[in-house]
Amino acid sequence: MKFPAPLVPGRLERRYKRFLADVHLEDGTFVTCAVPNTGSMMGLTDPGSRVWLSTSDNPKRKYRHTLEIVEADGTMVGVNTGLPNRLVEEAIRAGMIADLADFAELKREQKYGMKSRIDILLSDPAKGLAYVEVKNVHMMRIPGLAEFPDTVTARGARHLDEMADMVRAGHRAAMVYLVQRSDCSELRLCRDLDPAYCAAFDRAASAGVEAFAIRCQITPNEIIPEKTIPLGE
Repeated sequence: MKFPAPLVPGRLERRYKRFLADVHLEDGTFVTCAVPNTGSMMGLTDPGSRVWLSTSDNPKRKYRHTLEIVEADGTMVGVNTGLPNRLVEEAIRAGMIADLADFAELKREQKYGMKSRIDILLSDPAKGLAYVEVKNVHMMRIPGLAEFPDTVTARGARHLDEMADMVRAGHRAAMVYLVQRSDCSELRLCRDLDPAYCAAFDRAASAGVEAFAIRCQITPNEIIPEKTIPLGE
């Protein structure tokens, strides 16, 4: 996925109110930007960190800039949680995830379960349905090890239980964890920060829900799904 326009570099002053950040751009301009991430962004909010922002000319937007990338641990980290569905679709179409590219049709944001939407729904006359849930990953506390989640996510646990229900109904279901940083060679569940989510993952895995992790390469010009990495315990 290429960014439609070059990102603007700067230095982070602070992230606050979860969805806002103050940034000093390299040209000396001070801006407040939108932060499209509901998580804690653990390890990614240090003042002075190099950041890259996208720019919008939409006059209806309150904040013209959006935080896209933060430099941490010497690597670029993608923080926009609005991008992973698109990136995972690219990975599926490229044949990176098992045989999911063999399904005839791919749709995004389809209703299922009680009150949920599945990120990607695959359908095929011969293969039936496959439900794909996508999660963005950017936390690394141990070098080389990506972890998810970085905060408690009751919604994520509910989605796992609903996907297990889809498997019991005779369909296929898969979790795809998109690691938006290139310095990790393995993904593990973060059992100390959210044991309830991890318990839901264990229930889902026992029911037959599949799980995959994909690592990305990131530059200020593009984010590319690069390869699958192991998902450990």
